[in-house]
Amino acid sequence: MIDMLTTILWFIVVGAVIGALARLLVPGRNPIGVLLTVLVGVAGAILGGIVADALGAGSFVALVFAVVIAALGVAALTSAHGRGGGGRRHGWRTRRRSY
Repeated sequence: MIDMLTTILWFIVVGAVIGALARLLVPGRNPIGVLLTVLVGVAGAILGGIVADALGAGSFVALVFAVVIAALGVAALTSAHGRGGGGRRHGWRTRRRSY
């Protein structure tokens, strides 16, 4: 049980670092939040590890794959958010009531 919690916490920490690196690689303003950045980083870490393992590459290559995959995810989410694909700008909190 403790090993599983340690693994989950490790993925969150690594995902936060990878998400931050990916966010730095994507040019322009990134309107996605910190939680979504961490989730994209975690997904990038998992997918990068799977790809590197399938290729028989080392841990450095896995890190590079993870950052590249997370950067692509951040770029995709940033462009989707800019088109109105979600976010508070178009959500229920900013609608004005007509009395």
